Amino acid sequence: MSQTAATPKMPYWHVYTDADGVSRQERFELGAFAFKGVNPDVAPQWNDKMEPCQAGVTFTVLPVGWVGEWHENPKPQWIAILTGRWFVETMDGHRVEMGPGELMMGEDQNTRGGKGHRSGTVGDQPCTMIVTGLDVTPTVNQPGRFR
Repeated sequence: MSQTAATPKMPYWHVYTDADGVSRQERFELGAFAFKGVNPDVAPQWNDKMEPCQAGVTFTVLPVGWVGEWHENPKPQWIAILTGRWFVETMDGHRVEMGPGELMMGEDQNTRGGKGHRSGTVGDQPCTMIVTGLDVTPTVNQPGRFR
């Protein structure tokens, strides 16, 4: 099999803290993909490898009507929505709704007053997600640091 398409891009929302301690969110794209197998015996595929670090995976089910009032992400974490929908509202007033297949990097630590963001389910079904918390130092004012 040969590489037949241009290097892919994968969109994600980055919830981050700006230099003034305000949480914000913007949409960026992962794009450092390389076309190769995960080992020599596997057919090539597109991979964008992140820096190695310790991580923990949590499968989460947010019930219908769930709202997490203002809080910071406990650590930088990738959140992938599997089913249902949810919203994330940042301190700047920006509210984004996400659904299945969407990806978010939650990195709003060190916000002014620890406010961070609020989030909750949207619609009449639970929102299921996989959350991968990274044991890394959170950044400040580095929107879209994964490209």
